[in-house]
Amino acid sequence: MSALTAAHSLWTLAAEGPVDRIQAPQIEYAQLAPTLIVMGAAILGILVEAFVPRRARYYVQVSLALAALASAFAAVIGLAAGGYGSTEAKIAAMGAIAVDGPALFLQGTILLASAVAFLTFAERRLDPAAHGNRVDSFAAQAASVPGSDSEKAAVKAGFATTEVFPLAMFAVAGMLIFPAANDLLTLFIALEVFSLPLYLLCALARRQRLMSQEAAVKYFLLGAFSSAFLLFGIALLYGYAGSVSYAVIADVVDGTVTRLDPALAGTMGNDVLLLIGGALILTGLLFKVGAVPFHMWTPDVYQGAPTPITGFMAAATKVAAFGALLRLLYVVLPGLRWDWRPVMWGIAIVTMLAGAVIAVTQTDVKRLLAYSSIAHAGFILAGVIATSAEGVQSVLFYLVAYSFVTIGAFAVVTLVRDAGGEATHLSKWAGLGRRSPLTAAVFAVFLLAFAGIPLTSGFSGKFAVFKAAAEGGAGALVVVGVLSSAIAAFFYVRVIVLMFFSEPKADGPTVAVPSPLTMTAIAVGVAVTLVLGVAPQYFLDLAGQASTFVR
Repeated sequence: MSALTAAHSLWTLAAEGPVDRIQAPQIEYAQLAPTLIVMGAAILGILVEAFVPRRARYYVQVSLALAALASAFAAVIGLAAGGYGSTEAKIAAMGAIAVDGPALFLQGTILLASAVAFLTFAERRLDPAAHGNRVDSFAAQAASVPGSDSEKAAVKAGFATTEVFPLAMFAVAGMLIFPAANDLLTLFIALEVFSLPLYLLCALARRQRLMSQEAAVKYFLLGAFSSAFLLFGIALLYGYAGSVSYAVIADVVDGTVTRLDPALAGTMGNDVLLLIGGALILTGLLFKVGAVPFHMWTPDVYQGAPTPITGFMAAATKVAAFGALLRLLYVVLPGLRWDWRPVMWGIAIVTMLAGAVIAVTQTDVKRLLAYSSIAHAGFILAGVIATSAEGVQSVLFYLVAYSFVTIGAFAVVTLVRDAGGEATHLSKWAGLGRRSPLTAAVFAVFLLAFAGIPLTSGFSGKFAVFKAAAEGGAGALVVVGVLSSAIAAFFYVRVIVLMFFSEPKADGPTVAVPSPLTMTAIAVGVAVTLVLGVAPQYFLDLAGQASTFVR
């Protein structure tokens, strides 16, 4: 009866207020400009598919996507220049979105990485022309059954799946919201907005269509599980705190909120709900990050997806997911630090070691890079565990460094080809340094950066996260990280030795000559890798200035 009485009193209280007018929401459009620009371009891209003649769509979509990403990045710079990354940081969109230093820094990183990745999407010179038409990495007609007559007719007619551009723009829009979300429902909606397009994009490979579709199904099914974990965790935290707002949940955790919501009086403040809910939400985020034991999707999806999509996913998704993880742990659950730190310690150690050790056994370049990305997730978690401003700074810097190295490395993978398309088996890369010295040298630079060799961005990033972890009392974690780096260095150097010190096979693959688009993507990757390795201080300071969350 008491619950019925409480519900009835809530209803009568709500009914006492004026019901003749609904207050319009207050939306700060200027502060949300980067996301709105990208979302608007994605919607325009759909209209392009509907109304622009087929032959012109590719050029319109590429121009629209790159212009939108550049405009959105300019909007991020404008907000940062206006002080929204520091003194003017605020909560916008009626408490749903945080506009602060970490959000703007991560949004800028996502936009730049996406722009570079989009250059690889647009590449049309790697495969030989089909029936007089240039082709890209994507299926001629995604809805056709692989090998069917309709697919052959689509290839013959010169069709192209230009829908990849608006789909990827929707994914970018979701990624921009994800690290800036300031309540749990916004977090969940952003997760779905960027995940659903990625499930589709993974299935669109022109070659090896069945493997590509298998990768998409695996990603979709496991992604659905992770979304369910996240949503169940949100429900439990709502039961615990009576709100989905980050600030309110943090106050209830700290004990500064004592007023109970009558409808939730039986559950508010129940620590069991807090611990289980927090664990479930962390599970959902660690899945996106690719941390062990939630990493099983990573190698299969990285191998099966079109390589430009793999590069985009590996870079941008990690940036968005780590941004959301940082905000959750540093803004919502700092009062639970003694509970989540030991768990994150264990996950970081297992992730670093498993990623490095399993990578040693790989014989496919894309799977090797997938396990490499798992190991890097462990290294970045070391910075998260530091629970200090230096920890946030090191994670932000590492994400910038990792993004461009990853996109550059996957862009190089698209160039090494044989009759069946990309030659990703490691045995086919033997002697590549003699056949194409420049391509092998560029890939070696990226591998050395992954290994954390000095004068590359990888060394600066690892040094920053390990230093922050050591100062945060996680010295043992740093020792494990250094050991994992040593193991990882073995398989990176093994690939370099294979390329430069093995005899090339007579029937080995060729290195395709790309258009200026892919050349630019690879050049940007090399430039960022060397600049952040040789002169990292400016970018470390920039990350340091952007390391304060608005609460």
